[in-house]
Amino acid sequence: MANILFYIALFLIWIMLLYHMFLMQGGYLHFKTFENVIPEWEKKMVDLPTVSVFIPAHNEEVVIGQTLQAMSRLHYPKEKLEVIVINDNSSDRTGEIARQFSERYSFIRAIETEPPNKGKGKSSALNEALRKSSSDVIVVYDADNTPEKMSVWYLVMGLVNDPKAAAVVGKFRVINTAKTWLTRFINIETICFQWMAQGGRFKWFKVATIPGTNFAIRRSIVEELGGWDVKALAEDTELTIRVYNKGYHIRFFPKAITWEQEPETLKVWWKQRTRWARGNQYVVLKFLGQFFKLKRKSIIFDLFYFFFTYFLFFFGVILSNTLFIINLFYDLNLSIGNVALALWILAFLLFLAEVMITLSIEKAEMNRTNFFYVILMYFTYSQMWIVLVVYSLFLEMKRVLFKQEVKWYKTERFEQKDKGEKK
Repeated sequence: MANILFYIALFLIWIMLLYHMFLMQGGYLHFKTFENVIPEWEKKMVDLPTVSVFIPAHNEEVVIGQTLQAMSRLHYPKEKLEVIVINDNSSDRTGEIARQFSERYSFIRAIETEPPNKGKGKSSALNEALRKSSSDVIVVYDADNTPEKMSVWYLVMGLVNDPKAAAVVGKFRVINTAKTWLTRFINIETICFQWMAQGGRFKWFKVATIPGTNFAIRRSIVEELGGWDVKALAEDTELTIRVYNKGYHIRFFPKAITWEQEPETLKVWWKQRTRWARGNQYVVLKFLGQFFKLKRKSIIFDLFYFFFTYFLFFFGVILSNTLFIINLFYDLNLSIGNVALALWILAFLLFLAEVMITLSIEKAEMNRTNFFYVILMYFTYSQMWIVLVVYSLFLEMKRVLFKQEVKWYKTERFEQKDKGEKK
C-alpha cells in the first residue's frame, strides 16, 4: 500500500513539474515575440477611449503619495483620464494625501466608500468606484504600485487592437528586491512562477488570469458581470472565471509594467500569501460546484489548473514527505528507494534549470547572488508554501462552515524608492 501511495505522490509531483517546464518554454517564446505587434498597433491609437484608474486604499499613507506621483506621470491624454483613489475606512492620512493630489491634478480625485461598501474590502471598494465613474475602460492598481509611465497606454492599446478581449493584463516587478532574503525569494517567484507562467499559458492556450493589479477591463463587461464578488478574497481570479464563462478572452501584454512592493518580513508574507491561497481555493470550490454549468472549455481548463495546483500537487508533496518521514522510523518496505532518490535529484535539477532559464529574460537578474538564492529557495521558500496552503485550506473551510464575513486583509507597507520615476 505504501508503494502505491508513493507512486501516486511522485506522479502528481512530476506532472506539475513537467507542466511548469512546458509553461516556461511558452513564456520564453512569448517574451521573444510579443513586441512585434506594437508598430502596427500604434497606428490605431487615435480615437482613444476614456479611462478610469481605480486605486482601492485602506490605511495606505506610507505608499499612497508615491503611487499617485507615478499616476501623475502616466502617458495618456489627461482629458480622457481620471485616477480615482477609493479611501475605504482609513484611520490614517490616506484620505488627506489623496485630497492633496486631487487639488494639484485635475484628473485625480478621491472618494470615500459608503454603506454598504464601507470597510468591506477591496471588492466593495472597486464596486464603489464603479458606481461613481462612467469611463469606457477601467484600470486597477494596488495602492503600493508605481506603474511605468507607458503602462496604461499599453494596456489600452491591447484593448483597442483586440476587440474580442475583455481585459488586458500587464506584468509586475518587485521594487524592493534587495531588501531582505525574503524579497529576493519573492522576486524570483514573481518572475518565474507568476508572470512567466502567465506568458506560457497565453502562448500555448490563449488563457490569462486577471491579477489584482496592472490590468485594464472594459466597463461594459464589468457591468454585465455585476461588478466584483465581495465574498472573494482573490477577486481577480474569481473575476477571470466569470469573464471567460461569458465568452470573452483575456490578453497578456507584458509591455505594460508596474513596480510593486512585496512583504519584507515573514509575518507580513504569511498573511498576504494566506489570503492569496484562500482566495484561489474559494474560486476552485465555488466554480467546481458549478462545473456542469460552465460554458467555456478554456476556463474549465484553467479551473483544473488551480485545482491541481492548490489541491492535488500539494497533496502529492505532503504525501511524499509523510511517507519519507515515517520510513525513517518504521520500515515501510518501499521498493523504489533508489529510484525515488534519483527522481528527487532530477526534480531539483529541473527546478534549477527552469528558474535560471526564466531569469535570463531579465538580464539584471542573472548573477551569482540569485543562483545561490535559487538553490536555497528550493529547500526553504518552496517548502514554506506547503504548510501555508494546508493552513489556508483549513481557514477557508472554517469560513465556509461558519459563514464568516470576508474582511479587508491589509498588507503592511514599507517606504521605498520610486522606480517608476526612472522609466
